[in-house]
Amino acid sequence: MDYIRSKDIVAELTQLIKKGNAHVSFEESVEGLPPELRTKIAYDLPYSIWQLTEHIRITQWDILQFCKSSDHVSPKWPDEYWPDPINQIEDSQWDSSLEQIRADRLEFFELLNNSTLHFVEPIPYGDGQTLLREAMVIADHTSYHIGQIIIIRRLLHDWKS
Repeated sequence: MDYIRSKDIVAELTQLIKKGNAHVSFEESVEGLPPELRTKIAYDLPYSIWQLTEHIRITQWDILQFCKSSDHVSPKWPDEYWPDPINQIEDSQWDSSLEQIRADRLEFFELLNNSTLHFVEPIPYGDGQTLLREAMVIADHTSYHIGQIIIIRRLLHDWKS
């Protein structure tokens, strides 16, 4: 009987988080974004691309830290998961946010590949979460907000297609 090996599932989850098979990657969604559009809120939408980017960063970081440690305390929902609107973001802040998203994603991939916990076993200090579930949450959550970033860029006439 054929079976799916754990390493094959981890490879698929890694690909899903990086880009998926049906949408652009996070990096592609913000590539070439003019600095003046980072904080612009398009007509009748509640968030800027900066706020969405920070929300992705905070949420992914929270999931990673939860998976790593029973001592982790999650930010208060929803206030600490969403930054307030601002008029301008410095390049250094923007770059730092993008870098943390990349670094935390790589650290999560290492956790998936090297955890002593099998990815379908419940995390001992959680309430039923598994590394598989958390990987799918990261992928689902990020792809949802990538779509919003692209919509905002289209409304601001700054998307390639």
